[in-house]
Amino acid sequence: MRRLIAALCLYGASAAFAGAQKYEPLSASVQAALHKAVSDSRPTVSSFKTPMEAADWLGEMSRRLEKRIPNREYRIDLLRSVHYEATRAGLDPQLVLGLMQVESGFRKYAVSSAGARGYMQVMPFWVKVIGRPDDSLFDLRTSLRYGCTILRHYLDIEKGDLFRALGRYNGSLGKPEYPNMVRAAWQNQWGYDKPSRLAQSGL
Repeated sequence: MRRLIAALCLYGASAAFAGAQKYEPLSASVQAALHKAVSDSRPTVSSFKTPMEAADWLGEMSRRLEKRIPNREYRIDLLRSVHYEATRAGLDPQLVLGLMQVESGFRKYAVSSAGARGYMQVMPFWVKVIGRPDDSLFDLRTSLRYGCTILRHYLDIEKGDLFRALGRYNGSLGKPEYPNMVRAAWQNQWGYDKPSRLAQSGL
């Protein structure tokens, strides 16, 4: 397991480690809440508190993601979308980046052997259960909206236990490999400490 995590950190999870969320019957109230969560239109407001915070975070994350996504315009759009959808769902954007790295290797059209699709490797049954027929899981914002909503749902089920929530997301509940890989990517590849304005000014 240590070798697996080390390889992930060294090579950035070039191969996806996608599993498959498993269908579980939802109560009518939960289904309605999840449907509302994935259907809400995206407002034009920024998820960053200040323009400086946006510049700092986007600049640093863009640098780290450049080798995987060379197109700067698309890379910044992806990062803005990650930050917005993660924040909206009450998730750490760095965690979502780590999950994307492990699940799809940041490949838009990734498809797992189980049929999970897109950046966040969402299973198609979710579209039927909580979405709309024309929702495409290969679309960046749709993938992020579904993935973040589903992970938030699993965290709520597990009362905040990230290890178990990640296991549910990957369809490997109770096994350590996948949660450990996501944690490793999150902490080692995407960890971020907010820059100090005093440090940046040289004081």
